[in-house]
Amino acid sequence: MPAIVQRRFTARSWIDVYCAARGGGRLSLMDMPKRTLGTSGLEVSAIGLGCMGMSWGYGAPGDRAEMIALLRRAVELGVTFFDTAEVYGPLTNEELVGEALAPFRDRVVIATKFGFAPRAPGEARWSELDSRPEHIREVVEGSLRRLKVDVIDLYYQHRVDPSVPIEDVAGAVKTLIEQGKVKHFGLSEAGAQTIRRAHAVQPVAAVQSEHSLWHRRPEQNVLPTLEELGIGFVPFSPLGKGFLTGAMSTETRFATNDFRSQLPRFAPDAMEANQAFVDLLSRVAREKEATSAQIALAWLLAKKPWIVPIPGTTKRARLEENVGAASIALTPDDVARIERAASRIEVQGARYPETLERMTGR
Repeated sequence: MPAIVQRRFTARSWIDVYCAARGGGRLSLMDMPKRTLGTSGLEVSAIGLGCMGMSWGYGAPGDRAEMIALLRRAVELGVTFFDTAEVYGPLTNEELVGEALAPFRDRVVIATKFGFAPRAPGEARWSELDSRPEHIREVVEGSLRRLKVDVIDLYYQHRVDPSVPIEDVAGAVKTLIEQGKVKHFGLSEAGAQTIRRAHAVQPVAAVQSEHSLWHRRPEQNVLPTLEELGIGFVPFSPLGKGFLTGAMSTETRFATNDFRSQLPRFAPDAMEANQAFVDLLSRVAREKEATSAQIALAWLLAKKPWIVPIPGTTKRARLEENVGAASIALTPDDVARIERAASRIEVQGARYPETLERMTGR
């Protein structure tokens, strides 16, 4: 990779650097490195785009026209992997992604998710789990319509529903695949044994879970299972919901409609203690003449060739910065050094409230 010589980067200069690292010239769909999710044959860009925050979760939704432009800019930069879910909004994020990507349908991979439902019809907050086969058969039609597609490339169960055997869930998606409505099956925040049971019924193409330098639990049991079974891994929140970028401090306050306001890890005392992770990334970033966010992403990319992080953003400059991480190659020694240093830092604050944490790792 050509040396990166700039030390202070503007939104524009990250693209100049990325072009130089990829051999110069205008960025196109051919510039972004590709990865295959396990042995599924599903090829995607090395870095995807998590779309949730454009419509939901991080404060007020973004301006629709601006978000459409952002999604289309991602395509220009070579991003081919886009992640959404029916619960984001709810429903509106799928509509946004569908409208923005309609002109590029043959060049992108769209992943969406099922498995949440409102407690009562018409209720805005979807907090119930529902992975009954009849529910899956019903909601897939809405996702197809909102995404403006004939087939969903990757269909995840959003959270494991303890009231429905995972074999029944996998069987329902298997039928959708046979009917041509879905191409690949995925799981989100599932435990190793659940992954094995689902995979025995319908091959799982990818598992999505939170994974970053300050949340490494998937390394214990999930990643070894995925490697054994030939399943891809899609880390969401690879930048620690923004914290690992270094853009936050103990003075940062979150709006009531920003779900980070409810997360123990984003309390001021916890953020102060967890600043050690940002400091670690910043030190490596200075050595590599990159940013903390790029090192956080490059660390994930360097771990396994079947790992594809999906950082989210609502800002063009951040999108371009994140894409630049695809051209930063960390050596095995770099990775080991980062992990040794990280292992000496004790994470402060739970990542979720207890009610949400109970939905993970099943």
